[in-house]
Amino acid sequence: MLNFFLLIIIYAGIYALMAIGQNCITGNTGMLSLCHAGFFCIGSYTTAIMCKTFGLPFWFSLPVAAIISGFVGFLIGVPTLRLKGDYLCIATLGLGEIIRNIATNVNPVGMMSVPRAELFGYQFSSRNKFTFILLIWFFVAVAYILFRQLAHSRIGRAMIAVREDEVAAQSNGINVTKYKIGAFILGAGVGGTAGCFATAYTLTVQPSSFTFMVSVMVLCMVVLGGMGNLAGVILGAFIIEFISYFPQLVGLSSVIPAQASQIIYGLVLVVMMICRPQGILGRDKYRYGDPRTFTQKLSARLPGRKKEGV
Repeated sequence: MLNFFLLIIIYAGIYALMAIGQNCITGNTGMLSLCHAGFFCIGSYTTAIMCKTFGLPFWFSLPVAAIISGFVGFLIGVPTLRLKGDYLCIATLGLGEIIRNIATNVNPVGMMSVPRAELFGYQFSSRNKFTFILLIWFFVAVAYILFRQLAHSRIGRAMIAVREDEVAAQSNGINVTKYKIGAFILGAGVGGTAGCFATAYTLTVQPSSFTFMVSVMVLCMVVLGGMGNLAGVILGAFIIEFISYFPQLVGLSSVIPAQASQIIYGLVLVVMMICRPQGILGRDKYRYGDPRTFTQKLSARLPGRKKEGV
């Protein structure tokens, strides 16, 4: 039971990183995206190729994977800027599936026996889960601090203004295009980073692990915890991962089918949307106040309403 609980904490950390990136796109900027599994796939394959094929260290592949994923996020963000709501959701879903199908056609069986990550001569192994927990949650803490600072900065307020009302934000001098693309780049980079850690833990990469259900699950983590609330996003990741591994944790995996976990967290989400649609921890009142008064609140914080304004 202890091993399963430690496994939940590790995967909760990996998916919390993905959810933080998803929150930047959906929670802060208001773009409904379903291609995070594609960024996850890019980060995983980048680490596997660089470490196994070229023999490079894991720590070198980490920034490279983030940069490549961010560049793909830029390529996805530019053509989808004119889309909103359901249309953007469908477009990003298709793009995520394109990435997965490319990976499947190039390497159908995936990659095995990826070298372990090392730090000062110490190898991070799945056998010693405690050290890997410290590693992944250290990066979750760093991402939490950085994105929290971003949310309360000029850039963060501009992203939130775009989410609340694009027309009002543009009339206040905010370059909507720039901040939308920036959100995609940041979210994609963090999603690729999460893929690096997934590869470093499992030491394998398989295309079947990056289906659109991964993107849906990450979006559910953001909605469950509270969009825009980083602590809520991390809590949502832990809850959904706990539900996913609950049958194995209680020793009922042979009785309860594998699809039962999806049914359970689907019911949890339905109940949450009925009883508490703002999420478990809710949304920050300042950043998600009444949309009719948000522009006035934002304008009061603007120093002279410059061209970029925030």
